[in-house]
Amino acid sequence: MLDIQKIRNNPEEVKNALKKRLYDVDFTELLSWDKERRSIIAESEELKAKRNKISAEIPALKKQGKDISELLADMKNVSDTIKKMDDQLREIEGKINDFLAGLPNIPADDVVAGGKENNQVIRVYGEKPEFSFETKNHVDLVTDLGLVDYERGAKIGGSGFWVYTNDGALLEWALLNYFIEEHIKDGYEFLLPPHILTYGCGFAAGQFPKFTDDVFKVETSEVNDKMQFLLPTAETALINYHRDEILKEEDLPKKYFAYTPCYRKEAGSYRAEERGMIRGHQFNKVEMFQFTLPEHSEEALEELIGKAEKLVQGLGLHHRVSKLAAQDCSASMGKTYDIEVWIPSMNDYKEVSSCSNAYDYQARRGNIRFKRKNAKKTEFVHTLNGSGLATSRLLPAIVEQNQQEDGSVIVPEVLRKWIGKDVLKPVNSK
Repeated sequence: MLDIQKIRNNPEEVKNALKKRLYDVDFTELLSWDKERRSIIAESEELKAKRNKISAEIPALKKQGKDISELLADMKNVSDTIKKMDDQLREIEGKINDFLAGLPNIPADDVVAGGKENNQVIRVYGEKPEFSFETKNHVDLVTDLGLVDYERGAKIGGSGFWVYTNDGALLEWALLNYFIEEHIKDGYEFLLPPHILTYGCGFAAGQFPKFTDDVFKVETSEVNDKMQFLLPTAETALINYHRDEILKEEDLPKKYFAYTPCYRKEAGSYRAEERGMIRGHQFNKVEMFQFTLPEHSEEALEELIGKAEKLVQGLGLHHRVSKLAAQDCSASMGKTYDIEVWIPSMNDYKEVSSCSNAYDYQARRGNIRFKRKNAKKTEFVHTLNGSGLATSRLLPAIVEQNQQEDGSVIVPEVLRKWIGKDVLKPVNSK
């Protein structure tokens, strides 16, 4: 959520910053509500001070035998007026909060305007693999290798689901073990959060109210809760771990990671080449998350990018790092870098990690603050997240980049201790 004071003081600056997202906004109504709100608060506080002063005098006047009937009547009118003003204040604050809740984050100054056509490739790792034989796509490869059963996956869950089988299940779990082992080495705290979350989690993450239709909702008998849903990413749970808390300066940064499946109702438009595991309704991901001091969040972002890229490099995969243009960043994020692996059959790069800085946007929505030593006021923390990593596009990249002429696939060295094999061979090969 954006800072109303920043909009109040620099409406044109904020408006122009949001235009980098190709998002046009008119603050006229918001600023009018804000002005009215402050006027009501000032008048209400004045009346409350008057009521408190006279209420304190009434016992003495009564004791002196003076007629206080007019004062009591006056105080009743004052109290009625205060009540009406409190009702007006709640109504206008609701309008202000709804308006602010619908605004995306302000892009960082160094983020370029426009959509994905303006994304910038920052660096490239390795060379595109070259083959002296006719290659297969990952769908055929994992089927021939007995790694994935698409047909039974669709039978069980419907379109967009699959089943990892035999060495495929081992390969998937090896990837997760590899990520977890590396994050623990780096001093991140391992969490396993619930997969069913409350509406407040989606709001703090910045996904609600705008994207409530993009999640799998869960039927619940909880009368006081707006809704529950299956988490689309562990980020949605992790941002809420310290919701409504005041952290100590000396305890920051807090570094976490979590493993969860991710459930996506809408995984995007399906193009013909995006079959198999490139897009689906459920996939596995390890998510990194940091709560930091504002002055250290850019440094933290570089750390997350470095960690994600190191994991892909450890798998020996050709990839690149791209800095996203403003419109291609998610609504909650002020700056985002994607780590994208090369998928030969698609002749394209696909994102396996997205590392982002939300600055204080999510912290405001989740009321997550910290207090500096000897300071009276609290400040909002900065929050950052990064995939570390998602597996559903890594497996296609692994089998396609490491395929051999005989249809086998070389297992990345870092995964071999969990799979017990150096090479995966077609199930029908001798």
